[in-house]
Amino acid sequence: MSGGVDSAVAAARAVDAGHDVTGVHLALARNPQTYRTGARGCCTLEDSRDARRAADVIGIPFYVWDMADRFHEDVVDDFVAEYAAGRTPNPCLRCNEKIKFAAVLDRAIALGFDAVVTGHHARLGPDGLLRRSVDLAKDQSYVLAVLTRAQLDRSIFPLGDSTKAEVRAEAERRGLGVADKPDSHDICFIADGDTRGFLAGRLGETPGDVVDAETGAVLGSHTGAYAYTVGQRRGLRLERPAADGRPRYVLSITPKTNTVTVGPAEALDVSTVTGVRPVWTGGERPDMPVECEVQLRAHGEAVPATVVVDDASLRAELRRPARGVAAGQAVVAYRPDAGGDIVLGSATIS
Repeated sequence: MSGGVDSAVAAARAVDAGHDVTGVHLALARNPQTYRTGARGCCTLEDSRDARRAADVIGIPFYVWDMADRFHEDVVDDFVAEYAAGRTPNPCLRCNEKIKFAAVLDRAIALGFDAVVTGHHARLGPDGLLRRSVDLAKDQSYVLAVLTRAQLDRSIFPLGDSTKAEVRAEAERRGLGVADKPDSHDICFIADGDTRGFLAGRLGETPGDVVDAETGAVLGSHTGAYAYTVGQRRGLRLERPAADGRPRYVLSITPKTNTVTVGPAEALDVSTVTGVRPVWTGGERPDMPVECEVQLRAHGEAVPATVVVDDASLRAELRRPARGVAAGQAVVAYRPDAGGDIVLGSATIS
């Protein structure tokens, strides 16, 4: 129970379904005052109190589990290391993979519980396959696609058949004080939302060049390549405009030379995406190419593709080029289905 409306309603629905439910709030900050305050995060003392009050209204036991050290190591340190390596990580993916459905699930099973229930907007069908939520604007299947078959078998997502508006209305009817609480935004462990400043404080300033992809000319400078991501247009501070006057975009980041390479929009086009550490949960892993759709960013557009997967990698040949594809994000394969798009598998874009 994060202290938000989704997990509160998920807990209430689990009780209604006849389960013996215990509410758990995760203390993820070594110093809660350094994480977000107000209603913009999921790691504050205020959120803990909101979760406790919701549990009281629902009528279930409530505990706080201290996962701060594990969260810092597996999510925060990983986030910094990925940026230092020139990649753009998604910390929600890592938190689901390492914390909520690993550390929490392992402890829950050790204590005799059967499953972890969360307020994610996604569905598990009767076949046990992960599907998109009916509310596509709030769908979170992308950040759950890193889960293994064993983890999904011990997961329950009660909200997948409801829209966010329906969840809020239900919370109001149930007398839950979080019914109108705003959704969390940005990255929960960056208190002021300044990702560049957060990284600079941990990686230091490392000046380098911004170079033109076509000519190799130095167009400007930066104080840390970690502040950029593929597809970025704003904040480049280039000293020399393009000859044709068109905007430039970040095409790549090279930590070894500490350079940021920029170029025209069409240079962002990608037709083949390769990922490592593949997870395949949509049935038996195929030994033949699969026709499907792939999503390359959270809430990004799905693109038709042919996917080949093995023990070490997943490769997607896109039917039409995609832009802004960044290493460190996930490539998630979906099979269109009348009952809701099915998650076939995922990998970390390399």
